[in-house]
Order: sequence, then C-alpha cells, then structure tokens
Amino acid sequence: MPDQPDWRSARQPDQQPERRAEPFPQLRLVLAVSLDGRLAPAEGGAAQIGGPGDRRVLEEALAWADACLIGARTLRLHGCTCLIHAADLLEQRRRQGRSDQPVALVVSRRADFDPHLRFFTQPLERWLLTPELAAGVRPEPVAAARSEAFSSPATPPAPPPGFAAVQPLGPWPDTLRELAAAGLHRLVLLGGADLAGQLLAEHLVDQLQLTLCPRLLGGPHSWLPAGLDLASSRWTLLEQRVLEGEELLLRYGRLLSHPLSGRR
Repeated sequence: MPDQPDWRSARQPDQQPERRAEPFPQLRLVLAVSLDGRLAPAEGGAAQIGGPGDRRVLEEALAWADACLIGARTLRLHGCTCLIHAADLLEQRRRQGRSDQPVALVVSRRADFDPHLRFFTQPLERWLLTPELAAGVRPEPVAAARSEAFSSPATPPAPPPGFAAVQPLGPWPDTLRELAAAGLHRLVLLGGADLAGQLLAEHLVDQLQLTLCPRLLGGPHSWLPAGLDLASSRWTLLEQRVLEGEELLLRYGRLLSHPLSGRR
C-alpha cells in the first residue's frame, strides 16, 4: 500500500513563503470562520464560532507569538482576550524563557476603556497603540532587549490605567518597525475585520491561519470589511489539519511580495 500523504504540510519545495525583511515582525492573522466566510452570526455579537479543535490551534499560535494585536471594537465586544491554557504550551514558553502569555497590543483611536472589563484582570501585559498620544511610554521591559525600544520625551505621558505602555499609532509600517525594535518579532492578529483589512491592504500580513467551521451563518459579518479594495496576491498552503468537530485548519503564507517587504 502506498504511503499516505502528510496532510499537515502541503507546501511544495519550490513554493517558499515570504520572510519579511528586517526590521518587520512576522504577522499572522488567526481567525475561525464559517463556510461562507462569516465571523459571527447574522444578528451580530461576539465572534465565537470555533470549537475545541480551533481553540487548540489558536493557543498554538499564541504560544508562537511574542504579542497579539486586537482591535478596540473586538475587545469591547468580548470584554477579554484569548489566553493560553494548555499545560504543554505554557511549559513550552517557560522552557524558552518567555512569559506565559504574549503581550496584548490593543489598537484604539481613543484610550477610553471600561476599567471593569475582564481584560484588565487577565494575567498578561497590556500595551495600547493609539494615535491620540504623541509619545510612547516604555514598560518596565518584558525583555532586556526592549529597554531602548521607545523614544520618550523628558516628561513622558503616563499610560492609561491597566496598560503597561502606550505607543503612538502612526503609519503601520513605522509602527511595526517600532514593535520589532521592542523585541516583538512574532505577532498574531486576532481581529477585528477593519484591523485585518488595513494590514492586508498594506501587504503586511505574512500568514493567514483560518479555521473553517462547518456552519453557514449568512449576514454581513465577514472576516474582511465590505468593499475592501485588495490588490491581487498569491499564497502558498503551509499546513492543513483536520480538527476535532470536523473543523479544518488552513494556514497560508504569502508568495508575492510588496515593495515594503524589501523583497522581490
């Protein structure tokens, strides 16, 4: 009997995904979507359509990451962010000398969060990315390499309550360079759709990790904003895995580059 194919990796040897030139971090978009590409039911609400299989691969992505990006609207809808709970993944990060959880990077135009959100009691470090402030505040460093990452004025503004640091949100390429300089080299993007659309439109997402859930939801809540104008790009399949609950993990890497990536 011929050997069975390894469905975990479908990439051909001549199909190498892009590696973003320094000083950009690697950015992976991680989502669970319905068969018709929806994040949430037609009536709206928090996007929670994945099952235990999706939860496992989400935590694997978080274990890989130095930080996760989350949009303000998504945070306000859910009230919290995703944490790693699997004992083997926590132990893996500890062996690597890393914190149990990646840093949470909240992207918001305003620093006006409800202090009673569960997010502010979760056991992780929180940074705020916002255009509202003109200067950044460096946290007591998560790693020594981050100690010179952010420039500060003589009297830097204090971060909002609950946040260890605040970073001005400028053009995305500049912001990502500053995050990489702060030691955040692997980023997971958890949503929402507007934030994902911005970063995809600027050719800054390196990997797409999609869990297909066996449901049809209908409605307007797609994983990308309606009317988003995206340039054509090619992606290669890095991994596919059948998950518990008949869900399917598909992970793609970008093949074609953009001038910002420093590659052709």
